[in-house]
Amino acid sequence: MNELIYIGGEFCKTNIELEVKNSYSNEIVGKTYLAGKYELEKSIERALEAKKQMKTLPSFKRYEILMQISAGIKANIEKMAKILALEACKPIKYARAEVERAIQTFIIAAEESKRLPADYISIDWTKAGEGKEGIIRYFPVGIIAGIVPFNFPLNLAAHKIAPAFASGNCIIIKPARSTPLIALELAKIIDQTELPKGAFSVLPMDRIAGQQLVEDPRINKLSFTGSPEVGWKMKSQAGNKKITLELGGNAGVIVTPTANIEQAINKCIVGAFSYSGQICIHTQRIYVHQSIFDKFTNEFCQQASKLKIGDVLDPTTDISALIDEENAIRVENWINEAVQQGAKILCGGKRKGNVVVPTVLTNTTFEMKVCSLEVFGPVVTIEPYSNFKDAISLINQGEYGLQAGVFTNAIDEMNYAFEHLDVGGVMINEVPTFRVDHMPYGGIKNSGFGREGVRYAIYEMMEPKILVKPK
Repeated sequence: MNELIYIGGEFCKTNIELEVKNSYSNEIVGKTYLAGKYELEKSIERALEAKKQMKTLPSFKRYEILMQISAGIKANIEKMAKILALEACKPIKYARAEVERAIQTFIIAAEESKRLPADYISIDWTKAGEGKEGIIRYFPVGIIAGIVPFNFPLNLAAHKIAPAFASGNCIIIKPARSTPLIALELAKIIDQTELPKGAFSVLPMDRIAGQQLVEDPRINKLSFTGSPEVGWKMKSQAGNKKITLELGGNAGVIVTPTANIEQAINKCIVGAFSYSGQICIHTQRIYVHQSIFDKFTNEFCQQASKLKIGDVLDPTTDISALIDEENAIRVENWINEAVQQGAKILCGGKRKGNVVVPTVLTNTTFEMKVCSLEVFGPVVTIEPYSNFKDAISLINQGEYGLQAGVFTNAIDEMNYAFEHLDVGGVMINEVPTFRVDHMPYGGIKNSGFGREGVRYAIYEMMEPKILVKPK
């Protein structure tokens, strides 16, 4: 599979090939090309030319384009799921789910394109404003840089592209070097629509071009999903651009005695081990009331041990390789380090090549990396608690605040959790891994800056302007 990069409406080669490998088989699954400063410059110039056309594109046309993209993805579900599975080493059942979510993301954006934000306010609240009124409209910022990580290379690209088009912006997407193929496949679909040429580019980039993408003053907004270390550094380098950062997480769950225990176990298994835990809202820490701790832990470990490890194209595979050997070794080292510090392995704990076996730890402390940092692997810690408020405090420990889950059927516990959890989203009788694509998504502390979720991203991609006039 050889894919050309996409420069403002034109598919092109460069002099530098980029090989894409499947980390389970270590086979090359495709090739594309790395863009440099020349290709980025062409993309920016073409976006500058397309800005006015995008800004004046009527709502019905934006709607039609977004629906054309959604239909194009739907017509190619199996092809796109296979590309995604192979390059991201994502089991095919999860790859299909991501493609289906991308279809929905573009449909949601199409709907939102028909109700872009606008406000009317009275100006005569003071004497100076007598006889006047205000109309507030929101205008596209212009050109957006979207930097997409490896773990959801299609739907997280869609969460930048779809609201950009809905709000009348141009966008340049920089996919991860390990997973560029699916974004380029999406570019083929977008190229067949009536989107103005120049409004969209997909460029896997070298470091010099990537740095220019962040710093270039002609780009009006940066939307980045990735690690906190990189994201906060980009924020300091981005000048006066608008910025959205979707960064790391260390998501916690509380399971109370009033909860449906079987439901909690089933959902926590999915939250902990889907895509080998390589999800920002991966369920990483579980706090279970001491009265049900043994029952929960025993059943949880039994289910974890039954998860099938295998090739991503096998529809029965639950777990495959991590994205690369470096991360597999890192996760293994964190597990071993925790054990040396007193943690106990309840199941798993082994690495086989690039595969880390689903692992459950207990007797952990927050000083351990598996508790305090983002493990981004198939590792979960389970600990008992006795007091609900103490469990809330345990969830709030540390530098992250993306989402949290609470399994409870007590109204007072639900309300207390919503009031006191320091996170961007609280899921009741759900794992923190839960997300649908129209909800606001983002966190506090080291988990990010701003919000995604189509409607909320649209607000981030527009600037308000007020007209004050006589009544």
